Amino acid sequence: MQPSELVILAVAGFASGWINVIAGGGSLLTVPVMVFMGLPGPVASGTNRIAIIAQSLSAIASFRAKGFSDFRLSATLAAAASVGSYFGAQIGVTLDGVWFNRTVAAVMVAVMILMATGDDKTKPKPDATSKAKNLVLGHVLMVGAGFWGGFIQIGVGFLLMPILYRVMGLDLVRVNMHKVFIALVFTAVAFAVFASKVEIVWEAGAALALGTAVGGWMGAHATIARGEKFIKRALFAVLAAMAVKLLFFP
Repeated sequence: MQPSELVILAVAGFASGWINVIAGGGSLLTVPVMVFMGLPGPVASGTNRIAIIAQSLSAIASFRAKGFSDFRLSATLAAAASVGSYFGAQIGVTLDGVWFNRTVAAVMVAVMILMATGDDKTKPKPDATSKAKNLVLGHVLMVGAGFWGGFIQIGVGFLLMPILYRVMGLDLVRVNMHKVFIALVFTAVAFAVFASKVEIVWEAGAALALGTAVGGWMGAHATIARGEKFIKRALFAVLAAMAVKLLFFP
């Protein structure tokens, strides 16, 4: 790839890493950029996983440095998601097309409805001592979220967040803390499947990874510093913008 293309990918990666940690949907920036540069859809999707792994590692380190970690719960949720991710990736390596855009947009609209509705009394509070609830259901749903993550990756954060937030009752700072760990593990599984079946463009992945690592670190700090209200506003803004883009400007 040309040096200018690598710079563009690094910049896109930074924006993607920041958005992914705070809300989700960052892959809607990076994957289309790679496709525009001439990479086939499955190759772009597989290459993008390198950046997701780098971003997740950076964000996990950032959360841990600030005293936010629960690796036991993160690990069991990640294991459940990885089962779905493996099978999703087996399909994802073979598929491409504009209908994926409309499917992702539908997921975004569904998440906005989930996050906006419901009795306020049942919504979790940002309490550092709060415990997760509905553990069995949460783990079962993680298999489905992992399938989507392995299948296409784009928008998977919008599935993880309502599971952790609305089903398991975690505040949004801890939602993002768990989300980045879960994403790291199931993305590594999906990447192994993609790498075995399609050509990975390693230089593009490295440029993206550099950007997403920095963006993920800064996004994690913003999550902790700005709190739940900021995260929710960012989430809705990203969801609305991406849904409009996918539905009306494919």
